[in-house]
This record gives sequence, C-alpha cells and structure tokens, in this order.
Amino acid sequence: MSTSEHRPEIKPPADGLRLARSAGLTGAATLASRVLGLARDQVLAALFGAGNDMDAFIVAFRIPNLVRDLFAEGAMSAAFVPTFTRHLTLHGKDAAWRLGNNLLNTLVLATAALVAVGIVFARPIIAAYAGDFASVPGKLELAIQLTRVTLPFLVFVACAAAAMGMLNSLHHYFVPALSPAMFNIATIVCAFALVPLMPAAGLPRIMAIAIGALAGGAGQLAVQWPALRREGFRYEPYVNLADPGLRRVLMLMGPGTIGLAATQVNIFVNTLLATGEGTGAVSWLSYAFRLMYLPIGLFGVSIGTAVLPAVSRHAAEGDVDGIRRTVSRGIAMMLMLNVPATFGSIVLSTPIVRLLFEHGRFQAADTAMTADALRFYALGLIGYSAVRIASPTFYALGRSRVPVAVSVGAIILNIVCSVVLVGTMGFRGLALGTSIAALANGALLIAFLRRHLNGIDGARLVIALTKSVAAGSAMAATAWIVDVEMRGLLPDGHFLAQATRLACAIGGGLAVLAASAKLLRIGTEVPRIPGS
Repeated sequence: MSTSEHRPEIKPPADGLRLARSAGLTGAATLASRVLGLARDQVLAALFGAGNDMDAFIVAFRIPNLVRDLFAEGAMSAAFVPTFTRHLTLHGKDAAWRLGNNLLNTLVLATAALVAVGIVFARPIIAAYAGDFASVPGKLELAIQLTRVTLPFLVFVACAAAAMGMLNSLHHYFVPALSPAMFNIATIVCAFALVPLMPAAGLPRIMAIAIGALAGGAGQLAVQWPALRREGFRYEPYVNLADPGLRRVLMLMGPGTIGLAATQVNIFVNTLLATGEGTGAVSWLSYAFRLMYLPIGLFGVSIGTAVLPAVSRHAAEGDVDGIRRTVSRGIAMMLMLNVPATFGSIVLSTPIVRLLFEHGRFQAADTAMTADALRFYALGLIGYSAVRIASPTFYALGRSRVPVAVSVGAIILNIVCSVVLVGTMGFRGLALGTSIAALANGALLIAFLRRHLNGIDGARLVIALTKSVAAGSAMAATAWIVDVEMRGLLPDGHFLAQATRLACAIGGGLAVLAASAKLLRIGTEVPRIPGS
C-alpha cells in the first residue's frame, strides 16, 4: 500500500480565510479564558490585595506556572505539533495516536519525578529564589508550604498541553484554547467556597487558592478529553523511549523550551528581583502582567496557534512559498491588532486597573503602582506576540538554533536591563527591562525569519505597521481626551461612574479606530493567499 493511502482526509487551513477563522476561534476561546482570568484576579485582589499572602502565593506558583506557559503555549506546541502533524500527513491517525500515547505517558513519568524532587527540596529552592521573604515573619514558610501543594499541577498541565497539541494538529482550536478557563473557574470557586473554611482547618486562607490551582490543572485536561475521543484517540499505557517520533519531539523540546522561554524566564527574573522591593511589588507586577497578557493571548498566541499547524503542513510538503505567505499574513494580522492594544493599554492603564481591582483589600496606592507597571509592560506587547508567531516557525522548518540563540540573548539583555533599571526606577524598571528584551527578541526573530524564507513581504508589513501606528495614535488620543473630559462629569469613587467613564473612553477610541482603519484602508496591504 502506498504512503498516500495512509494519509487522513484532513483539510488544512491553508488559505487566508481559514487562517483568520482558526485565529478567530482561538481568539474567542482565549478571550473567554482571559476574561475569567481577570475575574479570578479581581477575586484574589479583593480577598488578599497586594499583601504578604498574595506575594507568597505568586512566588510559590511561579515555578509550576512557568512550566505551564512553556508547555501550553511554547515548547510543547513548537516541538509536538510539527511532529504529530507529520505523522498525520504521512502515516495516518493510528500512527499519530501511538505517538500521542507515548508522549503522554513519558510526560507523566518525567513530571512526576520533577514534582517529587521539588517537594523534597522546596525549602532550599524558595529560600534561594525569595530569600528576602525571611525578613517578614512567616512569609517564607508560607511560600514553601504553598509550593509543595501546587507542584503536582505540573503533571496535569503537561498532559493537557499534549492534548492541546493533538487537537490543534487536527484543526480543533476552540476547546483547547478554552481549557485554561477551567483553571480560572476552579480558582474562583475555591476562593468563595474554601477560603472561609481554611482557618477552621488550621490552614492559611491563601491555601484555598493553591487547592484551586490543582483542581484547575485537572480540569484543563478533562475538558479536552471528550474531543480527543471523538477524533478516535484511546488511551494506552504505552511507553517506547526508542520511538523516533518521541525522540524527535523530545529533541525539539529542549531547544524549543529555550527558544520560547525568554518571556517567561524574564517574568521569573522579575519576580526574583521584585522580592527585594518590599511588600506588594511582586503582586503589582503580577497583576499588571496578567492584564497585559490579555492582548498577548488574543492577538499573539491565538494567531500563532493557528499559524503553526499550517506552517507545519507546508514544511512537511516542502512548500516554502506556502510557509512565507502564512507567516506574513499572521504577522500582519498581529500588528493590526496589537499596535492599537499597546496604545490603549498605556493611556487607559489607571482607569482599567482601578475598575477591575480597586476593591476590598486592593487600595488606591496599589492601583497607582499596578498601572505604572502595566504601562511599561505594554511597551513590549508587539515583541511578545511576534515571538509567539516567529519562534515556532523555525522549529517547523527544523532550524532550532536561531530561536535558541536569540532567546538566550534576550534573557541576558533582560537581566542586564532589569538589574540596571531596578536601581533607578524600582519595580517599574523590571517591567521596562522585560519590554526592551521582548522587542529585541521579536525584531531579531523576524529579521532572521525573513532571511530564511527569502522574504516575508517586508514592504507590506512596514505599511501595515505604519498604518496601525497612525490609527492607534488617533484612537489613544481620543480615549485619553474622553477620559479627561468625563472626570468632571463622573468623578472617581463609585463603581458605576468608573465603569461608565471607562466605557465611554473605550467606545470613543474604538469608533475613531474603526474610522481610521477605513480611511487608511487597513487590511488591503495584507498579503493575499490564492484561494482566500
């Protein structure tokens, strides 16, 4: 039987319309997840503010959260999706499912071993990472205790990421992108249901949030399982470390982790340095980055998720022109959405933070500090999103050295900038240093990708960027003017007044953005793909 007879009948999203649709589905699910994430952060801010408990939880969860981000939106996708797609394209579903089972079981064994080591050595790990917590009675001990509870999250999230990779390869985007919402839902439920019960059990109130994190990790896997079964996947306790497909995934995951790690490692470094900036600094940076992560997820990760399977299929077929067109369109879409988001996040940072978080134990001073961090983080938004599109493309091309080298350089740049800037700007310098590194990372990756693909319609992308900057500037100016004018009519102090004022500012800005986009004919310079 010929190889072609084994190929599954899967219609790839090769043209621009399908790419936009895939990105749209992913973006819609990501929006729902991110909105729930904001709701979760609102609940945490109201219950714990930016105090010692919240600082301790953020530090404790930073390690499993780092692995989650790398698995779910980074190395796992970059390494597994191209290999799984190749198996689907060349050998059919049975071979692909065999690879999926092999990877799942290998991940369970590996992450379980890591969790065991982490639990045993939690004290020296956290003491080395957040030693300044020892200056506050009980804070370091709390962080160690929370770390031991949250570490098993790694096992769940690794399996959930593998399931996401399989579904993305089969062009299922909505459910995988929605799965992180289970983490947010579980955290919110535990916040309301368990926080009041913790003192009676002799546990700190923040322990309820650690329990919610574990439940959320299990939920991320559970919500994807029915879709996998409908596609024909059946779990088998199968492990074969000599399997060429598994070895290819694992070999790619090493450089893949490094190549996509810059953003998350830089946030890790920020947290480490922020522990020495006093109570609240860790929390302010975390709340700000969570807000900035909304447009990254919507306009960076979602587009990158849609681009990767198409690029992987083109790579398996040796279609360089198809790769070039797909990547170019993805970058153009990202620019048109993220440039206005950058301007909006900067000019409306204070009213956004105030409306969302300034309740309960989250005070006006916390709002001011978090808004400052958000402004500096927003400067790097385009860079963060560009990495999410460009870096996985190199792995699909089998050229992993470029993103690895660029990522290592970005991490070094961030460390240097952060150490220098934190001395003059405090915690704000950490956010600025991360943005500088993200912009450098994204710009270099796109420059090298242009060389490898013999062009990526650079002239059209420059036009798209120029038009987006013009439209985004007009939008931001309008939103700022509306917000200033509305302050006299609806002063701060009442939630409804704040919501109305912010809604008017956003609405006015979006109206001007839409008019500017029409006037500038934004979208006409996006490279067209035959058949779109």
